[in-house]
Amino acid sequence: MALGIIGGTSLFETELLRGTEREVTTAYGTVFIRSTTIRGIELFFIPRHGRDRNIPPQRINFRANLQAFRALGVAEIIGVTSVGSLKREIPPHHFIVPHDYISLFSIPTYFDTELVHVTPGLDEALRQRLIAAARALGFPVIARGVYFQVLGPRLETRAEINLIKGYADVVGMSMASEATLATELGLRYANISTVDNFAHGIVEEPLEYREIVESAARSREDLERVLLTVLEGMSE
Repeated sequence: MALGIIGGTSLFETELLRGTEREVTTAYGTVFIRSTTIRGIELFFIPRHGRDRNIPPQRINFRANLQAFRALGVAEIIGVTSVGSLKREIPPHHFIVPHDYISLFSIPTYFDTELVHVTPGLDEALRQRLIAAARALGFPVIARGVYFQVLGPRLETRAEINLIKGYADVVGMSMASEATLATELGLRYANISTVDNFAHGIVEEPLEYREIVESAARSREDLERVLLTVLEGMSE
C-alpha cells in the first residue's frame, strides 16, 4: 500500500517526510522525491517547489509531479497547501479540507492532442479521513470549502479578492491543477490546507509574503501529526 504527499516548503523539514532521496523521470520532466516506509505504508513525498525550494508557483511542473506518482504505483495522493482566507469566519491557524474548487486560468491537461473531457473533483473518502484525523487531534478544521486557484507569483489585488470572495472560501496557487491532473490519471486526490493569512483586503492589516511563510512554518508540526494519523488509519 502506498500514499503520495505533495507539499510546499513548510513540509520539507518534517521528520515524517525525510526519507531516501531519488529522482523519477517522466515524459514531462524529472521529479525529485523522498520515499520512506512507515507502519508498512510506502510514503512518497514530492516537494512542490523542488529540492532547492526555488521553483516559483507559476513554474511548477504539475504534469511531471502527478505522472511521477503514477509511475511509482501511487493511487492515493494528499495535497498540502497554504491558503489565504476569503472569509472573516475562517481565521488563520485553522485547517480546511476543501470539497470543491474553482480554476479558470491556465488549466493543465495531459490531453493536448486528444478530445477528452473529465469531470473534476476531489476524493470524498480521502477527504473524510483527513477531516477525521484533524478532529481526532483536536485541531480546528473546516470540513467544507471552495478553493480558488490563481496563477501567482504575486498575491491578489484588493479588487480581485473582492470579486472572488463571493464564490470561494480560500485562495491559493496549486491545488486545483493537481486535483484536475489526478482525475485525468485516475488517481484519488484530496487536499488539506493551512489557513495562514487573511487575503488582501479582508482585514485592514497589511499582507506580507514573509509573514505568510512564517505562519505556514508554525503549522508544520500540526500537519505532520495529521498526516501520521492518516497513515496509522491506513495500517489498521
